[in-house]
Amino acid sequence: MDINATILGQAIAFIVFVGFCMKYVWPPLMTAITQRQKEVSDAFTAVEHAKKDLELSKLNVVNQIQTAKNNARIILEEAYENRAQLLNEAKDSAMQERKKILTEAQAIIHKERQRMREELRQQVTELIMSGVQQIIERSLDEAEHGNIVKKIIDELS
Repeated sequence: MDINATILGQAIAFIVFVGFCMKYVWPPLMTAITQRQKEVSDAFTAVEHAKKDLELSKLNVVNQIQTAKNNARIILEEAYENRAQLLNEAKDSAMQERKKILTEAQAIIHKERQRMREELRQQVTELIMSGVQQIIERSLDEAEHGNIVKKIIDELS
């Protein structure tokens, strides 16, 4: 194998080219690669943080929903209790009003009954007085007297 000047020149040119690339081309490439690796690593870290934040947010949302459901349930229970209490109060009030109205009606009926009895008593008294007056005025015989009494009794009926 003959090493001639062309191969030696090419070797020297290659070594100079490699040296040039190592000094001027390689460092910016390594910097870009390192920077890109750092960006990718930061992106993965950000993704992991985002996943953790998402999980925490999901848990937070679930807790808030559960709290809202519990609050709604408590509010509904209170509303049902208030409804039941209001219904009982209204029922009690209605029962008291009913008793009051019944008592007043019974008093009115009692007064009206007394008034009607008194009125009836007066009418009976007037009829008896009228009958007695007619009997005394006529001093009739027994048959006529019976007819008048019968007539008075019929009027009373």
